[in-house]
Amino acid sequence: MKIADKVRNIFPAEKEIPKAAAVRPLEQKEYLLDGKLKRWRGPAQKVFSPVSVHLGKKGLERKYLGSYPLMTEKEALDALNAAVNAYDEGKGSWPTSTVEERIARVEDFVYRMRERRTAVVKLLMWEIGKSLEDSEKEFDRTVDYIVDTINALKDLDRTSSRFSITQGVIAQIKRAPLGVALCMGPYNYPLNETFTTLIPAILMGNTVVFKPPKYGVLLHRPLLEAFRDSFPKGVVNTLYGAGRRIIGPIMKTGKVDVLAFIGSSKVADILKQQHPKPHRLRCVLGLDAKNAGIVLPDADIDLAVGESLTGALSYNGQRCTALKILFVHRSIRSEFLKKLITGIDGIKTGMPWEPGVKITPLPEDEKIPYLAGVIADAKKHGAKVINESGGLTNGNFVYPAVVYPVNKRMRLWREEQFGPVIPVAPFDDIKEPLKYVVDSDFGQQVSVFGADMNKIAPMLDTLVNQVCRVNINSQCQRGPDIFPFTGRKDSAEGTLSVSDALRVFSIRTLVAAKDSSANKKLIRSIIRGRKSKFLSTDFIL
Repeated sequence: MKIADKVRNIFPAEKEIPKAAAVRPLEQKEYLLDGKLKRWRGPAQKVFSPVSVHLGKKGLERKYLGSYPLMTEKEALDALNAAVNAYDEGKGSWPTSTVEERIARVEDFVYRMRERRTAVVKLLMWEIGKSLEDSEKEFDRTVDYIVDTINALKDLDRTSSRFSITQGVIAQIKRAPLGVALCMGPYNYPLNETFTTLIPAILMGNTVVFKPPKYGVLLHRPLLEAFRDSFPKGVVNTLYGAGRRIIGPIMKTGKVDVLAFIGSSKVADILKQQHPKPHRLRCVLGLDAKNAGIVLPDADIDLAVGESLTGALSYNGQRCTALKILFVHRSIRSEFLKKLITGIDGIKTGMPWEPGVKITPLPEDEKIPYLAGVIADAKKHGAKVINESGGLTNGNFVYPAVVYPVNKRMRLWREEQFGPVIPVAPFDDIKEPLKYVVDSDFGQQVSVFGADMNKIAPMLDTLVNQVCRVNINSQCQRGPDIFPFTGRKDSAEGTLSVSDALRVFSIRTLVAAKDSSANKKLIRSIIRGRKSKFLSTDFIL
């Protein structure tokens, strides 16, 4: 069957959806506020899957998944005030609880979360079009991340359990929470990347207002009871609706102490500017990226093609860590492109529940015309789509397109396409791709494919001062989660990893006293009498 025919028949009839994959509409009428599930009686946002159902002569119809609350400024401020009251200027039960107590609560949450795996995975698959295999991986990776973060906090607390005596001063140095955190994750990893900020924020004693992304809202509904039952009231509060309507009022109060946001730099700038006290706002931002792959003339072409395909097209290229542009040395471009096209031909396209599927429908309606627009712009400036049916669409499905040769006049040269389009540019001198990386507004990662250490070594010394991760003969990626994940320029602010996230949501704080007999006696009495939860030598096993 020709590719065009496959694309034309990509969507199933209702009866062709496997029973195990079928989903019932979820009409969410609840939200979590101050430890209670409140009933929403206002307007709701309907949710449609990127997956359409074929109705024969009637054409395609998007699968209806349910609805969620469209909240107003009032509910937004209620959620913020609940978090502010729970923090209570640092006197609340959560910020003053011991590390051991907070860990026990999060461990309870993980236990409850695991029980809801099937429901969350199925909604992940249907809401954002992520394959069943990748949806399961996202859930399991999130659970592993929480467990690893708990273990990292235990290590951090063990280190902090001792006293330091220096220059006549006794001190105990620990980490304290920052206050109220506003956490907003991205639609491409609505569970995992949201929880990589939400969980560390909670563990460090902050209280949280949590807004799911525009796509991937319903999948959080099965976890609301787990949040309610695992944490004291006001520690976690949820918000739903249009960001412009509910987030602006929160930021303008100046009561948000930490902004954890993963999305576009434009939106992040707007949010930061709305805060009246910017120097009091700690920002943890994962933003745009235009990660380049650089294929040197001595590269293992099969390896480079395989990693480039995975790097550019995993989850349809909708990853900030995806390879967004490839620079291939002119001497090997013909062989590289031929194998790249052959590789795309072998990628399985279809519905998220199909085994081994890699290319699925896109959740963003506006992404379809956007991708068509950047491809048309590239053609206008001299490029071509060189693979069969590249860029062909059907509903929310877009077949991968290889666009060659791209140049700096094209939007694909500078814009993050965030979809299944692979721009390829030839180069003769290594200075050309290096200059691209230097001139780019973004500085997250880069991949280098080659074998000559005398060529790669000096490249590394340049690239590590432009991006925050250089991948040798491998695709760009986030994991393992113990590694730092951040970026330069407009790509990030703050660092996320299992241990770094704990630090970014807290601040080093110490209790100090002059080394005198009276002070030693006082401190000893506080510790032995367990009068303070901060000043303590308790050791977590």
